[in-house]
Order: sequence, then structure tokens, then C-alpha cells
Amino acid sequence: MTPTSLIGGHVSVTGGLAKGGLKYMADIGAEMIQVFVTNPRGWALVEGKPDQDALLAESGVDAFIHVPYLANFGSPSPETLANSIAIVRHTLRRGVETGAKGVVVHTGSAVTQSRDDALRQLRENLLPLLDEIPDGGPDLLLEPMAGQGAMLCATVQDLEPYLAALDWHPRANVCLDTCHAFAAGHDLAAEGGVQETFDELHKIAPGRLKLIHANDSKDACGAKKDRHENIGAGQIGARAFGELMRHPAVAGVPICIETPGKADKHREDIELLKRLRDTPAG
Repeated sequence: MTPTSLIGGHVSVTGGLAKGGLKYMADIGAEMIQVFVTNPRGWALVEGKPDQDALLAESGVDAFIHVPYLANFGSPSPETLANSIAIVRHTLRRGVETGAKGVVVHTGSAVTQSRDDALRQLRENLLPLLDEIPDGGPDLLLEPMAGQGAMLCATVQDLEPYLAALDWHPRANVCLDTCHAFAAGHDLAAEGGVQETFDELHKIAPGRLKLIHANDSKDACGAKKDRHENIGAGQIGARAFGELMRHPAVAGVPICIETPGKADKHREDIELLKRLRDTPAG
């Protein structure tokens, strides 16, 4: 029997990581959640509250934590690199404390240095953090970007040299964002586009897809713009998400929305994805 993919969303933790996050989860009908445990646009290493951490860990909910957006292991700035190391190490520890399944980090940019130098820097500084993850701790999920600027990883094909730079470490896995992939040039809206993209992902990194960010796109395929849209309201379209649900590489992989709007829109997106998941092919 094919394992079912849980469908959920990035949730607000106002009122407490577990108390607020699990309430929002219930409000939108989510089956799994993603959270931030610190300011997504800052470097602060915010400590958790043991009671909230324990509640989330004991809830049995599949939870994922997203590293703040500033983290970049390809940056030529020594300060940015040092802060990136600290925030990822901190977030992985928070993942252990909360029982998270995975910690999502953007794959970063070379900015002004060469791609080769940036990948060497990635290897030197991220490999030790992967080695520190304890048994039972969260995997680090690498999220390719939309392809703007000097991004180190945008297309599915870019994952091959990126993972190679990390020695194909067993704790280095993948979070694929549909909007990012579409923006980077994977035409998920085209006939056969989903099949081709996920076939290629499975060929390059079999078994490493651990989370999908399900986001439609405001912009056209290949635009290299990271602008999310509600499911079915953008350039990718609902049909592609239905095809995605039926790809063997996606079986059992949690699917998390990061779409615009508040609880009512998030509820609509999750309900649509559930219908697409639960509707037989053909």
C-alpha cells in the first residue's frame, strides 16, 4: 500500500510554540506543521521554553523547523558565515528539543565569490554540523532556491554538485519548493513537467526528498522570482499538484504550504491539496 503524504502548513506560533502552533494547525486542518523558532529575518539564538518544547515533542505531530532566511554558507562575508554556522547549529539543537523531523535551510548564494570557492566553503563549514546531529535528531533539509543571482542550488540538477560537496552525508536531505523549482525553470505546469522533474530528483538523490513546500507561483516558469501564490491561483495550477501527489518519489513525503493570506486562505489551500491527494488518478 502506498504511504499517504501528510498535508499541512507553516503555522503561527503566537501564544507559544506548541500552544499557538497546534491551535493554528487545528484551525487550518493541517496534518503536519512547519515553524520558526526564532526571528526569520534575524540572527538571534532564541532559547525555547521547556514546557512548550515538551508539549510539541509529545504531541506526535510531524513538525519541521525553518532556519532564518539570512543563513548563507556560500557568503564571502566572514560575519555572515559565522552567524550562519551559529544559527544552523542552534536550530538543529532546537529540533532535537522539540522532536522535529527536519530542519530546513536555504541552499545559499556565492554572492561575489566563485561557485567553486563557495562550495568548498560550504563543505568546510556545513559538514561538521551534519556530523554533530545525534541519532534520532532532525535531518538537515536543503531547499533549492528560485535561481536569482549567484544561487548555489536552484534546479534539481544543481543538487548533484551541492550534495557531492557534502560527501552525500546521510543527514543531508532535500526540501523541494514547487514555486522555487518553477521559477528556476522546471515547468511543472506543462504536460509531463511534474513527472520529468521528480524523475530527475529521484535519479540524482534517491530517497532524499523529505519535505515538499507546496506553493503556486505568481510569475512565469523560469522567471527566477520567488513569489508564492495560493494553490491553483498561480502559474503552476492545481492539476500539477494533483500529479505531484501521485509521483512515486512523493509517496509518504509531507507536503507543507507557505502560501499568502491568513487562516481562511491556508484552510482553503490545505482542503484543495487534500482533495487532490484523495482523488483517484484518471
